[in-house]
Amino acid sequence: MTDETEAELSGAAPRRRPKPSAEKIGNRKLKPSTMMMGYGYDPTLSEGSLKPPIFLTSTFVFPNAAAGKRHFEGVTGKRPGGAEGLVYSRFNGPNQEILEDRLAVWEEAEDALAFSSGMSAIATLFLSMVKPGDTIVHSGPLYAATETLIARILGRFGVHWLDFPAGATRAEIDAVMSKAATGNVALIYLESPANPTNALVDVEAVRASRDAIFTGANKPPIAIDNTFLGPIWAQPLKQGAELVVYSLTKYAGGHSDLVAGSVVGGKDHINTIRMMRNTIGTICDPNTAWMLLRSLETLELRMSRAGENAAKVCEFLKGHPKVEKVGYLGFLEGGDDARQADIYRRHCIGAGSTFSLYLKGGETEAFAFLDSLKIAKLAVSLGGTETLASHPAGMTHLSVPQARKDALGISDNLVRISIGVEDADDLIADFEEALKAV
Repeated sequence: MTDETEAELSGAAPRRRPKPSAEKIGNRKLKPSTMMMGYGYDPTLSEGSLKPPIFLTSTFVFPNAAAGKRHFEGVTGKRPGGAEGLVYSRFNGPNQEILEDRLAVWEEAEDALAFSSGMSAIATLFLSMVKPGDTIVHSGPLYAATETLIARILGRFGVHWLDFPAGATRAEIDAVMSKAATGNVALIYLESPANPTNALVDVEAVRASRDAIFTGANKPPIAIDNTFLGPIWAQPLKQGAELVVYSLTKYAGGHSDLVAGSVVGGKDHINTIRMMRNTIGTICDPNTAWMLLRSLETLELRMSRAGENAAKVCEFLKGHPKVEKVGYLGFLEGGDDARQADIYRRHCIGAGSTFSLYLKGGETEAFAFLDSLKIAKLAVSLGGTETLASHPAGMTHLSVPQARKDALGISDNLVRISIGVEDADDLIADFEEALKAV
């Protein structure tokens, strides 16, 4: 009997767990870009298939009744850590578990969970952490659907919220935290860079404020949406966040052909979220997980190329007479940007490929520009291989009240652009022609 068969019969571990050699060569720890090619998967357990098959099944056969009981003890929370083996596709599956192993690698997180969309990841996180009467402290702006979830949906169930602007100083963060601390703060939720203004949050200042004001044992966890920069250009766990949220639809998927989300972080918090996911069934499907495994193999290559392109495109745009401002992280310096530049130096590895473009004018000029693009596609989302452009005030953030849009800088002349992997000079030519219509 092989070691793998013994492990299966004992229920000691899922059948595809990686061998130690998948993480190191001698004393050298492998880089994430290398580990994406095979980490978490043993071809000998799947007929020698080089790539993981797609496991299209709703349920899994237990080797014996005792193993089935142990697996369900994990699924139902009677024993922490999730199932020891494969149970049912609402809880786990080979493709999803391999994906989760690889997602955790990028930020050296203890664990990860995969979800059916970025918003299902966020909603499951909130539902697992808050109860009626609790308060969520968050940065602003957030993705419009996240703001709607907090204020309009959770608000119906007695959940409160307080926020501070993305670029807030330590003193401004302290003021909001102190006010919130009069109630029960269940979660601190950040988004950096903020959607769609590209404003950065000082995660280190938020962590310091949280630790100074909440001195008891039950400190509210800090979660952050890192979709715009992660995991190549920013890794917030290193600045003090405990949970990192992703829309895997964006850079991780990277081809605009799937919808998924994830949360990575420490095991204790991940286990809490896992129990909620098991209950409400927000796990991603096997096919989507398989597609993400394909995409993670080229994540670093795609993001690096897109970042290089964005730097060239933004350099052209910032000097154009019809452009009021380019909200690109690579341009942060002193003056009014000094605070943001300081956060960027401490938190970011790169400037990313998604930025905010403020045209001279308003909605009319923004629409004229968008309607004249040929290479860049007029569509929401970001992080794909193709360049995308959209109008946040009239599209992704249309549901945000006008007063809040005004306060957060989501103006009618704002266009959000996500640069892809096309030729940079071709993109510049496209934007130059489109600006003639403004």
